[in-house]
Amino acid sequence: MSRIGRLPIAIPSGVDVALDGRKVDVKGPKGSLTLTVAEPISIEKNEAGQLEVSRPNDERESRSLHGLTRTLVNNMIVGVTEGYQKKLEIVGVGYRVIAKGPQQLEFALGFSHPVIIDAPEGITFTVETPTRFSVQGIDKQLVGETAANIRKLRKPEPYKGKGVRYAGEHVRRKAGKAGK
Repeated sequence: MSRIGRLPIAIPSGVDVALDGRKVDVKGPKGSLTLTVAEPISIEKNEAGQLEVSRPNDERESRSLHGLTRTLVNNMIVGVTEGYQKKLEIVGVGYRVIAKGPQQLEFALGFSHPVIIDAPEGITFTVETPTRFSVQGIDKQLVGETAANIRKLRKPEPYKGKGVRYAGEHVRRKAGKAGK
């Protein structure tokens, strides 16, 4: 049984939720997001002004989509009110990041050329120091995907720990060659 799917979704003040068949539109102070709900799942507004997600039966697919749909709609509401942010840091001698505006970053990651990353629609970058930066936006999936693509440029390696990593990420270190 889905415990997450049964929880009602509170709609904070300043957020407008429009239900149109299978389409859910959420508008808030930071922007608007849209979701198309998968087939067996339905969403209704209850008399308390909350959203309730329900499923027609207990088949495996319905149960798995129940909690997923509730979480996706809740993430949309949190995104348009507070937004999402992923912090990353760069470790390595000579490795750095430079802001080329809020929509573009230039990385020096030990390659023979600088690597330039353009932000997708709805994503902004902020650089705090030459080795710390963050990815912000209202779409949780897009923020995570953009941060993962940046990390993929130069993953942290296990011997010296050099590379791009999430803030607070622990990189397991290996011992180097044994000397004679």
